[in-house]
Amino acid sequence: MARELLGGAGLYFDELNKLRVLEPGVAQQTAELREECKAFVDKIAEFQKIVGSLIELVDQLAKAAESEKMKAIGARNLLKSIAKQREAQQQQLQALITEKKMQLERYRVEYETLCKIEADQNEFIDQFIFQK
Repeated sequence: MARELLGGAGLYFDELNKLRVLEPGVAQQTAELREECKAFVDKIAEFQKIVGSLIELVDQLAKAAESEKMKAIGARNLLKSIAKQREAQQQQLQALITEKKMQLERYRVEYETLCKIEADQNEFIDQFIFQK
């Protein structure tokens, strides 16, 4: 009867016969909820730790990928510049070949002219020697 009167006033006895403001069932559910919340908070903390390490790993991979990308772009640009240098060098060599061919043609014409002059002079010398 005392329990019923106290229950009507909102006071209850727990399993240790201590006076409580909450019903024993509600107090037990609250304790269970507290334990579940603690476990949930621990799992969330562990999840955040895992996510943090994952984000760090992904950032490292992104930096490595960006570095490799920059190396690839640098290598491609170097290759393009080397190709342009070779093309310019080839054009210079072609111009040099053309110049040397023209010089060879001039020397050939000069040689033929000198041969003709030598032949004329030899003929003149031969005629001069025979006239004496």
